[in-house]
Amino acid sequence: MTDHHHRRTTFAITLLTFACGVAVGNVYFPQAIGPLVASGLGVSPDAAATVVTATQFGYAAGIFLLVPLGDRLRPRRLLVTLLTSTGLALLAASTAQALMPLVVASALVGTATVIAPLAGPLAAGMVPAGRRGVVSGTLLSGALAGMLLSRAVGGALGDRLGWRAPYVLAAALSLTVAALLARLLPALPRAAAAPYPALLAAPLRLLRTEPELRRSCLYQASVFAGFCAVWTGVALLLTGPAYGMGATAAGLLALVNAATMLCTPVAGRLVDRRGPDRVNLWCFVVVGVSAVLAFGGRGGAPGLTALVGGTLLLDIGMQCGMVANQVRIYGLGANARSRLNTAYMTCAYLGGTAGSWLGARAYGHFGWTGVCVLVAALTGVALARHVLTRVRPLPAPASSKRAGWSTS
Repeated sequence: MTDHHHRRTTFAITLLTFACGVAVGNVYFPQAIGPLVASGLGVSPDAAATVVTATQFGYAAGIFLLVPLGDRLRPRRLLVTLLTSTGLALLAASTAQALMPLVVASALVGTATVIAPLAGPLAAGMVPAGRRGVVSGTLLSGALAGMLLSRAVGGALGDRLGWRAPYVLAAALSLTVAALLARLLPALPRAAAAPYPALLAAPLRLLRTEPELRRSCLYQASVFAGFCAVWTGVALLLTGPAYGMGATAAGLLALVNAATMLCTPVAGRLVDRRGPDRVNLWCFVVVGVSAVLAFGGRGGAPGLTALVGGTLLLDIGMQCGMVANQVRIYGLGANARSRLNTAYMTCAYLGGTAGSWLGARAYGHFGWTGVCVLVAALTGVALARHVLTRVRPLPAPASSKRAGWSTS
């Protein structure tokens, strides 16, 4: 690789990392302002939580319907179109006068803001196989920065200016990034010429034929469901009687976990050296140790300390596991990475959608302890599957022809 090509590649990956952060932030800032939406629209906190669920469901739908286009359309045009659509949907959400229009607009935001699952396969194709772990970790660091900062800024801005202000800011950022990508992202060729129906069918075929893909999907769906359950419930906990804080508190708690951004590149290097299975196992253990979250329901300084420590471990385990799972699936087929990532990310965010819904219900019926038990149960499912895999290895991955890549 020449120095000029290396610089162009590094610049493109940096730009994509920034775009990932802005786009992923659109999915997560509603978690911090749920109580503000409830009071602003005169609905219950449980009802307001459907905004988060709708955004995540829309994200899963967008991954399934739109990410396969990353193997067919030119990347720059696709990314710019999606970010522009996201900005317009966010502006529509900011003007909603009732819960249902906000839920619909939120689903549209989630559907269009699927930049990160498109950027991952795109970046993986720019670098040699031995650097994919590091590049995946870098992109995830950007996505994590967006996740953390969006909740912190969204909560603080919502407390000061009302719940609509974070939507306006997110719209401005999305439209700005769309303009930057249109001007600065290199014009890259499309990867495949398959018809759209074939691209939609390919992820389902891949799930059926690739056991390693199914395993990665189960791991991330389980852990991400627990992650979303915690971050949906923590806003209710901090603004409830145990702490009596504002929406800013949930955002600041997320910001404390910024240390996680330093862990994902390290996880990428570990995956490159030790393989994804070893890193997955470590991540399940870390998520299991995050059960210290249960003490957060007691309130006061000890409870807040437990929340900080527990959410930090949960974030580290979830994000580093994401790196391991993505490196595993990217190795299954060079010309089908967007379709592989479509299957993987769709399953992950369906798990997250279910986790948000279950987390709100668990908190409503059993309090914070119910949320923590839910996290432990979901992690136990993934860990049990992993242990069985280590005892009885799965068959080798299916060939690219059987997996439906011949259309590439």
